[in-house]
Amino acid sequence: MQIPFTIDEFYGIFRDYNDAVWPAQWLLLGLALVAIFLVFRPRPWSGVVISGILALLWTWLAVVYHLVFFSAINPLAYLFSGISLAGAIVFMWQGVVHRKLQFAWPGGFRGWLGALLIAFALIAYPAWSWAAGHGYPDMPTFGLPCPTTLYTIGLLAFLVVPYPRGPYVVPIIWSFIGAQAAFFLGIPQDLSLLVAGVAGMILLVRARAGMTRD
Repeated sequence: MQIPFTIDEFYGIFRDYNDAVWPAQWLLLGLALVAIFLVFRPRPWSGVVISGILALLWTWLAVVYHLVFFSAINPLAYLFSGISLAGAIVFMWQGVVHRKLQFAWPGGFRGWLGALLIAFALIAYPAWSWAAGHGYPDMPTFGLPCPTTLYTIGLLAFLVVPYPRGPYVVPIIWSFIGAQAAFFLGIPQDLSLLVAGVAGMILLVRARAGMTRD
């Protein structure tokens, strides 16, 4: 498989993006922390707010990153934008409009799996990028595809059963798309997306095993 850009061009897009949107990265990170807070301190409206945050993150991916920046070096960015926007619509439709998504700390395997993925997305992933020699702004900050996918699947591990299947589909698809960077661009931290994708598939199977609201 041949990719239509070099690794220098790939990291150059991160640099252009980070320079252009600053300080939006901190706002996105702040929203991610708000969602985590609401998992542990749930309110009657928490599911709507968390779903709205996820919808915003995936809309940001679709429009700001893929369409505005990544499309400059990869024509597949338009497809990736459509996939990301589909994910945003699912979160908006099922979580905000129909209020089918509720989040709470589940404990046990699901809880610690979700916590591990979120911690990796927000802490370990940027630290690994920095240690690999790709410091800011030449690094994927939160709000870009890989850390956002890890965070999303981690947060979905906190869904209160019964939960619908739809929210898992796009993050699982993207986990396997994004993991290709580990093989073709030499970005080993993106192998974590394979773990997240498998975790998402396990949670999806649990939903299909009779624990859905559909």
